[in-house]
Amino acid sequence: MRTLALGATPLIALATLAAPAARASLLAPVLQLMRPRLERHLSEQCTRLVSDGDAAIGEAAAEPCRALARPASECLIRQTSRSGRELGVMRELMAGRIGDDTEAVIKLCAAELLGLPAESLQALPLDQLLPRDRR
Repeated sequence: MRTLALGATPLIALATLAAPAARASLLAPVLQLMRPRLERHLSEQCTRLVSDGDAAIGEAAAEPCRALARPASECLIRQTSRSGRELGVMRELMAGRIGDDTEAVIKLCAAELLGLPAESLQALPLDQLLPRDRR
């Protein structure tokens, strides 16, 4: 007898049919599975941003960027769950874009990591939070 493994897409489809309170419990494990990949991506982006193409600076920045990526990835996942935006963020990630849900979570994390009130950055356009070369 063959068994079929459930991929992320059927799980997300199932989550859309679930009650809102149940969605968080269904999607939280999927988000946690994505954390190592998110952490690597954040670390790589940080190193690239800091080094600006200089290999020596990139090498020196690699470890501090890895250290920063862990709390940042944990914050992104925590704020995604706390804000109830799991499904929206998952849809946007699967589409390869930053939409309203992802933008709200990024701003919540930026505020948390900077020690600001949670809603303090929500009115600010996201491009003002990005480095100038990324605009």
